[in-house]
Amino acid sequence: MEGSADDKAVSTSLCFVSDHVGFQGTIKNFPSDFKVTEIDLSGRLVTQAISDDSPPEPTKSAVEESVICSNCRKRLKAREEVCEANSLCKPNPLSKTSSASEASQTSEIADAHGTFENVATNEDAVEEGGLHALLEPSVNEALEQFAFSVRKDQPSKSNAAEGAPEFSLGLFPEKSQRARVHRAVRQKFPFLMTVTHQAGVTVKRDPHHTGLCQLVSEEEADGFFRFLDAKSRSATFTFRPDGDKEHRKTVHHFVSKHFGKLLETKSFSGATSSCEQGVAITVRFKVKNVSSKKRNAVDLLDKEEIYTAFTLCKENMETLEALCCLASVLDVLPSDFSYAGIKDKRAITYQAIVVKKVTPENLHTVTRISSTVYSVCTEQIVSHTLNWGLPINRRTLFYILKLCMLFWDTVHERGSYTPTCMHTHAKGFLNYYGPQRFGQGQNVQADHIGLALLKEEMVKAVKLLFEPEEGDDPVNRAKRHFLQTDDVKGALSLMPEFKVRERMILRALNRYGLNSEGCTRGWFSIPHSMRIFYVHAYCSKIWNEAASYRLQTYGQKAVEGDLVILDNVVEESSSQSNQVHVITAQEEASGVYTFSQVVLPMLGNSIQYPKNKVGELYHEALAREGLEACTFRIPILKLNVPGCYRRILAYPQNLIYQLTEEGEINKKEDDDKLPVPHVSLDLSFQLDLSCYATVCLREIMKFEL
Repeated sequence: MEGSADDKAVSTSLCFVSDHVGFQGTIKNFPSDFKVTEIDLSGRLVTQAISDDSPPEPTKSAVEESVICSNCRKRLKAREEVCEANSLCKPNPLSKTSSASEASQTSEIADAHGTFENVATNEDAVEEGGLHALLEPSVNEALEQFAFSVRKDQPSKSNAAEGAPEFSLGLFPEKSQRARVHRAVRQKFPFLMTVTHQAGVTVKRDPHHTGLCQLVSEEEADGFFRFLDAKSRSATFTFRPDGDKEHRKTVHHFVSKHFGKLLETKSFSGATSSCEQGVAITVRFKVKNVSSKKRNAVDLLDKEEIYTAFTLCKENMETLEALCCLASVLDVLPSDFSYAGIKDKRAITYQAIVVKKVTPENLHTVTRISSTVYSVCTEQIVSHTLNWGLPINRRTLFYILKLCMLFWDTVHERGSYTPTCMHTHAKGFLNYYGPQRFGQGQNVQADHIGLALLKEEMVKAVKLLFEPEEGDDPVNRAKRHFLQTDDVKGALSLMPEFKVRERMILRALNRYGLNSEGCTRGWFSIPHSMRIFYVHAYCSKIWNEAASYRLQTYGQKAVEGDLVILDNVVEESSSQSNQVHVITAQEEASGVYTFSQVVLPMLGNSIQYPKNKVGELYHEALAREGLEACTFRIPILKLNVPGCYRRILAYPQNLIYQLTEEGEINKKEDDDKLPVPHVSLDLSFQLDLSCYATVCLREIMKFEL
């Protein structure tokens, strides 16, 4: 494995557990030399049910045996019957599966005041004109006068400021009664906002309505806020077609800034009433943000989530890039996928994935996304997602590796692979994070970007992400163009399609600008797992430093101040601070704990540090980067890093190795070009959660990979 000079400097500071003599060789000449497979809860490889040619059809018996699957099918059938009876199944103009003609028809129905397509319910009919029944006649009349005066006043910043005129509607002891008042006022006077203080309800001008009125007409703003307050998932709102692209961009930005957690927007071509061509903006509710407290029976059926588990096979591609490809094909968000961890890029990997809002039947039609990524078999409905770092089994990963071009200087040393493998199997290896965690061979590694994000230096983090490498390939040309010209649109056109996260950030920068807010939006535009990956990379770097320092300072024994987990189980998905024990002097003297039980913390806001020199190293490392007061929370990116604990030692299990000869090659191209046997060492073994096969090989070979 090749790396930059900086990578080598970092790697040589890492330590070894045993002192056996290693050997030299190369790995990962081809992705097929490195195969990684997850193990499910029953202890089987996730590939055991996979056909070599194509995914098999889901068996009927497997579906019938699943209570969850059966229930989901009943709910889906009930939903179809209800939708058919009430004519609720209308094409969604924002769906990627809608045809161009459907989108055009949706735009054409927009009139000068905007269009709010809503489905009336019985509750809506009861609440229509409900203010007369909810308020006293005198209060109702006073509200009419207050609303008239607010509407009559010209909207300005002073109207929207805090301290604007308010009107009290009185006290409403019951929560349900207050909710009906809120809804009735907002539907009748959409330019007013209602505020609850204890049991009292007051109204005042809505500053967001005032802001929108500066971009569109009052009628459109009224329709938009009625649509917003109705909170109907089956409803959409369409603004009047507009030929001004910059103006549409401003409207998009306004809706995203103030209502981005609830709504999403998209533009469609259409025609104005004067037959002048224009583009209309359509708004709908995001599915995942619909409130569960204000849904009728049909909405409840709509919201019912389906989780489908399947096995993803990929070759020479990052996990996150593969899922983005799948998301595009299945018309879902990348965040709708859950998985137990990121697998190697330069390898053939098989891992369990759970996707929500996709049925097994729909997923089964997607057999291959590209030449290197495809989903395979075992599609079935499950009850929940997979959590990051959640063990699928105690030993979760199975590796098959081929070490190619192995060299020994003497015939005697040729058999050295046997004791090296046995030493590592018995004594384990230091559980470092592997070079792929940081971006092997890159000028700017992932931990540099993570440090910038922790310091909330968003512009710097973007610049680091787009730092080009040596070479003149399309990716580096796009990065250089971006850094040298600040031409976001041009860089986006140059960036290849497979660079998913870079393109997502560039699109956000093109929309929001290159300032701090725009760069923050850029980072927020990529999935949460991508954002937090960089922060975890920085935390991993500090962990590696602490592990080396711990071994060099105290050796391979448990000493006073070390940390251990009481229940003897470590899952990297949780901090487990309540189960962490600090070794005392008496316990050190009596040898209660061994070095294999010692853990080190990953940086976060819910961990404790060792009570010895290793703990001091953590604080020095944070002070070195100016992170003494870091809370490991980045609210603007919705990132929270609680931290966790990781064992210092890891052990390969079920280690099997075999030497094979594959002809002859020349070890050197100078001198006499003496031929030597071309041999390969084939290994297979299992590792615990979050361990790195490359780090295990480093210990076996005593060779910096």
